[in-house]
Amino acid sequence: MTRPILPTTAVLAMAFASTLSHAQNPDPMDIRACTAIETDAQRLACYDHATGRVNLPAARKRTDATATTPSVFAKEKDTHETAQVGNPDVSRPLSLLDSRWELSPESKLGTYNLRGYKPLYVMPIFATSNQNDMPHSPNPLNTVTTPQPLQNIETKFQLSLKTKIWQGVFGDAGDLWVGYTQSSRWQAYNSKHSSPFRETNYEPEALLVFNTNYQIAGWNGRLLGIGFNHQSNGRGDPLSRSWNRVIANIGLERDGWTVMLRPWWRVPESGKDDNNPDITDYVGRADMQIVREWNGQEFGLMLRHSLRGGSRSHGAGQFTWAFPISGNLRGYMELYKGYGESLIDYNHNATYLGIGVSLLDWY
Repeated sequence: MTRPILPTTAVLAMAFASTLSHAQNPDPMDIRACTAIETDAQRLACYDHATGRVNLPAARKRTDATATTPSVFAKEKDTHETAQVGNPDVSRPLSLLDSRWELSPESKLGTYNLRGYKPLYVMPIFATSNQNDMPHSPNPLNTVTTPQPLQNIETKFQLSLKTKIWQGVFGDAGDLWVGYTQSSRWQAYNSKHSSPFRETNYEPEALLVFNTNYQIAGWNGRLLGIGFNHQSNGRGDPLSRSWNRVIANIGLERDGWTVMLRPWWRVPESGKDDNNPDITDYVGRADMQIVREWNGQEFGLMLRHSLRGGSRSHGAGQFTWAFPISGNLRGYMELYKGYGESLIDYNHNATYLGIGVSLLDWY
């Protein structure tokens, strides 16, 4: 039986329709299809799917915003997703807290992704008005009796990383993070005494973080966390210093501003094992970090106090400024005044000024 021959125009029309159909509905596994997606979060999800990344959380999938009931522990649908109602191509940029702590569903990246935590910097010049050449403590085992040959100008650098090890500890709420921070003060120019490392502080910690959504005095409460923090300098007596803390974290933000409040409780230590029994009266019982982003620059102010009066009233303040140089490389300046710039200096009052470069700033 002879098959009917379609007119040429019909064949062309069918071919055109087939081509148009494929152009409008590209194969989702074709990574080139992702370039047509305007919404940042959806485009990222498309790339992840196309490249075979299968450990993405289900929270990234867009859900019906009309089913959301606003609450303190909101899932961020009332901010990011409702902003897209009526115009799915509109996506609000992530805030500083959101981008650093993956609070909203759009920012979730799963577990075991290594990320920056506190500032990562190198300051070739870190100078002080009053170097601590005889560190002391109420514990006689931790008191230096002979002055150390130290210079007032040294080098300081810091490495700080974190990763999420459990996403959704309580269903869709709560992420468990672990972090590690190491900062060193190096007598790099003290060649007469073999350029020793004067002080290195090691700070591992674990932090359970919740996404919150409440308003207070014009600020949006975005983060609530509780964590365990250990800090030590890894040295033997009389220079050994260490302590453990349980720290609460409260994060608030508004346009261009971020505030982190951190009250803490020191885990008690017994008698001779306590290298620094009065550390909370100097390093304090709480601090506040204020960050201002403006024109590509980042200004930070840290305020810390013992929350006690009289002879037990001590504290510190630190101002930082980071500014673009090239790409991700940023200039970095740090001005510190008060007690506790490092663990060995926990009860030493001085002014410090550092200048260098950074790759990542606060939070």
